[in-house]
Amino acid sequence: MAQGPPVTPKSLDDAGDLATFGYRQELDRRLGSFSAFAAGFSYLSILTGVFQVFPLGFAAAGPAFFWTWPAVLLGQTAVALCFAELSAQYPLSGGIYQWSAHLGGRRWGVLTGFVALGCAIVSLAAVAVALEATLPMLSSGFQLVGAPGDETASGKNAVLLGCVLVGLATLVNLSGVRVLGKVNSLGTAVELVAAIVLLALLALAMHNGPELLLRIQAGSGRSSAGAMLAASLASTYVLYGFDAAAALSEETRDPRRRAPAAILGALLASGLAGGALIIFGLLAAAEPTSPTLGKLTGGLALIVKSTLGSRLGTPLLGLAAMAVFFCAVSVQSTAGRLIFAMARDGVLPWPGRLSRISPRTRTPVAPLLLVGSLALGILLANLNHPRVVSSLCSLAVVWANLAYLMTNLPILLRRFRGSPIGAERTGEPHFSLGRLGLAVNLAAVCFSACVVVNIGWPRVEIHGEEPLARYAAPIATASLLALAFLYDKFGDRQRSGILPEHAATPGADG
Repeated sequence: MAQGPPVTPKSLDDAGDLATFGYRQELDRRLGSFSAFAAGFSYLSILTGVFQVFPLGFAAAGPAFFWTWPAVLLGQTAVALCFAELSAQYPLSGGIYQWSAHLGGRRWGVLTGFVALGCAIVSLAAVAVALEATLPMLSSGFQLVGAPGDETASGKNAVLLGCVLVGLATLVNLSGVRVLGKVNSLGTAVELVAAIVLLALLALAMHNGPELLLRIQAGSGRSSAGAMLAASLASTYVLYGFDAAAALSEETRDPRRRAPAAILGALLASGLAGGALIIFGLLAAAEPTSPTLGKLTGGLALIVKSTLGSRLGTPLLGLAAMAVFFCAVSVQSTAGRLIFAMARDGVLPWPGRLSRISPRTRTPVAPLLLVGSLALGILLANLNHPRVVSSLCSLAVVWANLAYLMTNLPILLRRFRGSPIGAERTGEPHFSLGRLGLAVNLAAVCFSACVVVNIGWPRVEIHGEEPLARYAAPIATASLLALAFLYDKFGDRQRSGILPEHAATPGADG
């Protein structure tokens, strides 16, 4: 059996801290501040998200879709501030499942956890198809189906490339937390450097005036407001997942201090860099109003390659493709920890197997394999779906922001009642919003609710003409919540990793 990390006063403190919540220390605490930040930054992954959804935003509203970015960033900052406060008070694997369970009660935590888990699995599938935005432009050899530039075949090609990516991400995650930490850190460093270089080159190549950003190209029969609401899918898809910085709390040293900074740092770094990338890309485009920029075979990747040429553009597209891989690794690791945390509390089927930690790699092997398998199933089920990218992205956005809403609602209710948020456990302030808490919390709840309604709305621009596809988000959400409720009510709970004195009330004090 592999030896764990050496026992130090700090590791004893962290293990003792975890014991106050009723859990044994089963995962290795090997991650530091940069690794925690890297987990959130890699999940957000601006080079993955912006390249992938740039065509969706542009197709809906033209160059003016940029303005959805600062609006969404402001709203998600309110959410992130609330989560930073929670991560300091509840430094547990499972993130928002644990936070909602402690603040809203066990059943509320189960419902929130199922939504967050559904989001993570769909997000892995959605991230995997992002390779279609870069690899075929690097080489025709990556066009596994159809011919380069064939819009009809691009969906199938995206699915096949995505299946390969999920397999590679699974292998990395199964290698252990030490490898995971190094991969996340490497991915963050590569993405930061690539983003800075790309921004500088695009800035030097700009020849369009800033008035371009005010140009709305709404489709036939659409209002400007409707176009911008549809275009916000691009921004909301990229700017979620910052809570992944807290998903590895039980593998992070001193997580009460490190997790809040990692959450906020990941969101702000991604938000500022991603917004600049959209601006500079549009202002450097040779034909900034061309409909080609709104197609999967065009978009930002086309701008980069046509503006910078093959000598500079091709290597940068290669780095963007690498960012997709790092993002997939982070998404899968987050989902695996969520399954582990929920299974440990006995709120998922096969809790014994899903909460087991490998003695060799110190990772939850079965949850990672389950996440990879389900993501592959989603991809293959959508092999012939003509709008696979927008469908997966929109469902991931709805479920992510619904989980955020369900987490922040019980906090808001506590604030209205004047009840403390976790500080009664430790007697320490850690990260606190203080007097701003109520206003920030209220803004976060309102923003998340607006996103869920807006993206879940049966818009033709996002979901297509087919009735089943247009109503897929509300149907899938209702089905997922019903499944969570039925399992929580009738499922057999077998808890593991729970200290005997806490076995009656695992992971919840709400």
